Amino acid sequence: MQDSPKARAGGGLSLKARAIALLSRREHSRMELRRKLAPHCEEPETLDALLDELQGGNLLSDTRFAESLMHRRAPRHGWRRVIQELRQHELPADTLAEAAEALQATEFDRAREVWQKRFGAPPADAKEYARQLRYMATRGFTADSVRRVLAEHESEMPGDLPAPDELE
Repeated sequence: MQDSPKARAGGGLSLKARAIALLSRREHSRMELRRKLAPHCEEPETLDALLDELQGGNLLSDTRFAESLMHRRAPRHGWRRVIQELRQHELPADTLAEAAEALQATEFDRAREVWQKRFGAPPADAKEYARQLRYMATRGFTADSVRRVLAEHESEMPGDLPAPDELE
C-alpha cells in the first residue's frame, strides 16, 4: 500500500527541500531557518553548509528578510519595536543600521496613520491623553513622534491638558 502524498511530503523531504519549501512561503533569517531545520538534521556542520549554500545562491538573504519584516511590521509599529524584532534574528549590524535609518525617516508619518486609524480625535481629558500616549508607546513609536502627532491637534484639546512638548 502506498503512502499518501501528504504523508510522504512530511517525512521524506531532504534538508534542502525543507529549506526551499520554507523559503518559498516567506523570507527567513539564517537563525530562524537554522532553528526550523535543526530537528531534521543530526550534524550541525551539514546544516551550516546548507545555509551557506543557500546564501551563496541568494536564496537566503538577511537584507531581503529585513525588508520583508519591515514591510509587514512598520505600518503598525514604531521603529524601535521593529528593530528589536530584527535584533532577535541576529542580523548583521550594517543591516540593522540601514533598517533603523529607513524606519526613522518615516516614523512620524506612520505614527500619524496609526493614531488616526485607532483614535481619529484628540483626547478629551488628561486620562485619555495618557491612554493615547501609552498606546502609541507600546507599539514602539518614540515619544517625540507621538507628541508631534498630538501637537497637530493641540488647538482641539481642552485647556487643562499639558501641552505635548511639556511632557517628559
